[in-house]
This record gives sequence, structure tokens and C-alpha cells, in this order.
Amino acid sequence: MVLYIQGLIQLKSSYSERLSETIKSCFLKGGISINRSRTNMFLLFLAILFFAGLILFSYRLFVWGLLPLIFLLILYISTNKYRSSVSLFIFFLLGTLVYQLGSSYINEWNISKEMKIIINRCLLMFIMIGTMISLMLSKQKIFFYALLPDWHRRITMPFHTIKLPYFLLIGLMVSSTILIPLFSQEMSDLKTVLLFGILFAIINATLEEVIWRGIMLSSLKRNVSTFYAVVITSIGFGLLHIPIGIPVIISLLFSFGGLFYAIVVLKSDSIYPSIVFHIVINLGMVFNGWII
Repeated sequence: MVLYIQGLIQLKSSYSERLSETIKSCFLKGGISINRSRTNMFLLFLAILFFAGLILFSYRLFVWGLLPLIFLLILYISTNKYRSSVSLFIFFLLGTLVYQLGSSYINEWNISKEMKIIINRCLLMFIMIGTMISLMLSKQKIFFYALLPDWHRRITMPFHTIKLPYFLLIGLMVSSTILIPLFSQEMSDLKTVLLFGILFAIINATLEEVIWRGIMLSSLKRNVSTFYAVVITSIGFGLLHIPIGIPVIISLLFSFGGLFYAIVVLKSDSIYPSIVFHIVINLGMVFNGWII
């Protein structure tokens, strides 16, 4: 009888311990879930503020554009974990503000439209400098994916793998389809836009890729996540086309181009293929009359 009672006591004790551990585990999982939910909401709010500032500055609504900047400054003060990412957004928007002020200034110059566009693209350097200053203040490495592709690398796709050269060749062929209208134009028209097209494509593609797929993608990937970095850089890339006169809806469609370039950079671990693809696309935009 004594042994039986002792067995019941041990069983009850064991059951109580298991129940206690189960309850504790549930609370811990619940706490983790809550913290994860709060983090996701914070990152979403951060993205909204960044996109709002980008749109407002793109439309030269400078006073309204300061509001997202103020909120970002408050977030910078109140957070520690994502402070470097908040700083990156702040300095990006400050660079965008300077870029837009510079664009407004050169629009008053008595020069050709082509030259204004070229100078406008050169002013993107202010955004690039802003993001670099942010990284230096955060004591983080400035990384551009400035490595040559590993040509022996295989790219993992959803259902198969493919060699990197074949992957890039397919991407180049798809990008080159934008050049098809070139063959229907007269040679005299081609000569007048060829120099402008090459200059515009090289400057614009290089600066945009360094900003978005170089600095922004690598920094957000390192400090937040790959998914967040790809989403932010793709949508932001699209919205940054608003200042050159492209409507916001069409600019958002450009985000798919940003997604494609991000995939190319992440798969090849190099920024150079995306710059080449971007140059091809920009040449096509010029030859199709979408720029001038």
C-alpha cells in the first residue's frame, strides 16, 4: 500500500512537472510570436515611411516629405536593433532631397533636354554618397557585390539547376528584346540618339545598380533579411523613376525589373551582370523614345 501511494505521488509530481514545462513552453512560444509580430510591424512601418518619403520628394513636395524623415528620426532614437537600417533610410531620403533640389536647379539652365537628363542622372551620386555616409557612421562595411561572377557556379532554380553562364545568357536575351524596334528606325535617327543613349545608359545603369543592388541590397540583407532587402530595393527602385517623369503606376511596374536585377545579383554574387542587363534596357528605352 505504501509503495502504491509513493507511486501515485511520483506520478503526480512527474505530471505536474510536465504540465509546468508545457505551460512555460506555451508562454515562451507566445512571447516569441508576439515579439516576431512586433518586429514585422516595425519593419513594415519603416518601409512605409521610406516609400512615402521617396514619393513625396519625387513629386517635389519637400515640406510634406520632411514628415517621414521626422518619424524615421524618432524610430532611430527609439530602437537599437535596426538602427543601422533606419539610418540608411534617413540618409537615402536626405540624398534624394538634395538630388531633387539639384534637378530643380538645372531645369532652369538654358541647355538641351538631353544634357539636362544626363546631368540629372549624374546627380544620383548624392543618393549614393548619402547611403555611404550612413554606413560609415554605423561603422559597417560598404559592400557592392563588386566581384566577377564565378562562371563555374550552378544556379539553383525551383525544379532544376542551371550553369551561371546559361542563366545570364537567357537574362541577356530577354533584356535584348527591348532593342527590336531599333531595326525599324532610319539610320539618320539612330545616329542622333546613339551617343546620348550610350552615355545615358552607362551612367544611369551603373549608379542605380550601385545604389540599389550594391549598397542597399547588401546592407538590408545583412541587417534584416534577404526577403526584406529584395522587396525594399525592388519597390524603391521603381519609385525612383518618378522624378524623370514616369507616372507612379508605371514606376511601380519597374519594380519587377528591380526584382529581376536583385535575383541576378544574388544568384551570381556579382553586380556586373545586372549593370549590363540594365544598360541594355536603358538603351532600348532611349531608342523607343521613352526618355526623350
